[in-house]
Amino acid sequence: MTKNGQYVIRGGAEGRERLRILARVMQPTTLGLFYRVGLKDGSSCLDLGCGGGDVSFELARLVGPTGTVLGLDIDEEALAIAKCEAKAQHLDNVTFEVSDITAWSGGSEFDLIYGRFILTHLPDPAGVLAKMAQLLRPGGVMVVEDIDFTGHFCYPASATFDRYVELYSEVVRRAGADPNIGPRLPSLLIEANFENVRMNVVQPAARQGEAKIMAPLTMDYIRYSVLGHQLATEPEIEAIVEALYAFADDHHTVLSLPRVVQAWGYRSKG
Repeated sequence: MTKNGQYVIRGGAEGRERLRILARVMQPTTLGLFYRVGLKDGSSCLDLGCGGGDVSFELARLVGPTGTVLGLDIDEEALAIAKCEAKAQHLDNVTFEVSDITAWSGGSEFDLIYGRFILTHLPDPAGVLAKMAQLLRPGGVMVVEDIDFTGHFCYPASATFDRYVELYSEVVRRAGADPNIGPRLPSLLIEANFENVRMNVVQPAARQGEAKIMAPLTMDYIRYSVLGHQLATEPEIEAIVEALYAFADDHHTVLSLPRVVQAWGYRSKG
């Protein structure tokens, strides 16, 4: 995240475990996105708001030993874990740097810059994209994935689930950011002068498995932000978390993640 923004979801070692689950849920569609944009061996990549490094590791494997990956994040504890995991996985082509992505000014040019679920937390996503455009080589690609929180669904209908969506959306808005930024991504890329802008929509949903626990897990991890804004009481939050886990445990129910918009565009070669 950024020093100036307010990341509403708990970070650190506990947050790392939530991100690990999220990465497993998103892995098939994110890998598909990288193949779609034509990521090549030997590419130089920047992973914005990399968290615990799960996507950085995927990128490092995709670009091979002649490529490089730099992951940026403000969460020192998460990055310390990421460095250990990179070493354990023998990924020598990935490095991590503690940095506020809104203030970072790298000296390198990249073939691909990627950000997943990061623009939704930034007060000025357009400014970040404009800055990233200057860090791409001519012909390089900016790739973003982000959420439309209104796109959640569950079956059967659940007032508890609706309350979770309401609380999450409100704490993000109170942080000055946009919980429904996904559909804006193509226009944001166009406004930052990227060319050949494309998009795709994906949405994990499940009757069982890890995708179903993302809602109760996320509700648990935003409790301090919710309490800080006095949007709900501790007993209400605990009741919502427990009810969402019970809903997720029922194999007759369906839970989704937010709708996810994938968008990408290229820096002019001229």
